[in-house]
Amino acid sequence: MVYHVFNKSIAGFKIFNNNYDYLRMMAAVYYYQVENPAVNFSKFARSYTTKTNYLSNKASFLIGKEKLAEIIAYCLMPTHLHFILQPLREYGISIFTNNLLNSYTRYFNLKHKRKGPLWESRSKKVLVETDEQLLHLTRYVHLNPVTAYLVEKPEEWKHSSYREYIPENNDKEKLCRYEGLLHIEAGWYKGFVINGISYQRELAEIKTLLFD
Repeated sequence: MVYHVFNKSIAGFKIFNNNYDYLRMMAAVYYYQVENPAVNFSKFARSYTTKTNYLSNKASFLIGKEKLAEIIAYCLMPTHLHFILQPLREYGISIFTNNLLNSYTRYFNLKHKRKGPLWESRSKKVLVETDEQLLHLTRYVHLNPVTAYLVEKPEEWKHSSYREYIPENNDKEKLCRYEGLLHIEAGWYKGFVINGISYQRELAEIKTLLFD
């Protein structure tokens, strides 16, 4: 089973304000993907955000540890986030997302000297029923920053998994594992995503008109 999991900030509050905020969230994504990590999170986050001894720390905390969920695709946006997840154990997605969002809330509240919840509600989780739905969902997730006019091309947005899907970045370290679920031909996926830009922007504009 595969699920689309998403959440957004209270009242559209901007929760990622600079590159470090995105890096801090991604450190938590790596860390809380496994059960009972072997190293302290503050140490791991420090190594991830500074890239100091990151690979050795990552290797040490993964040894002998099982993942709660497999990450198929993701996108972090200034006010919300999307994940496509495959649970690897019972309640794996809930444990992962709760730990992830609570961790970032603590970081954000401490940094901005605020109290209270940061996210609108519990994360929404929608079952992806077919391979075709999954393929189109990855495109939707990867086009979020383009739809919002934050960038013109999806590869310009550093805070998503899109660049893990295209051949130009096949030699880079990957977080996502979609083999066995999606058959992505070299070069084809990039055209598939680019061809959806206009349509997805039109849908977003129509949705805005309907709900204004």
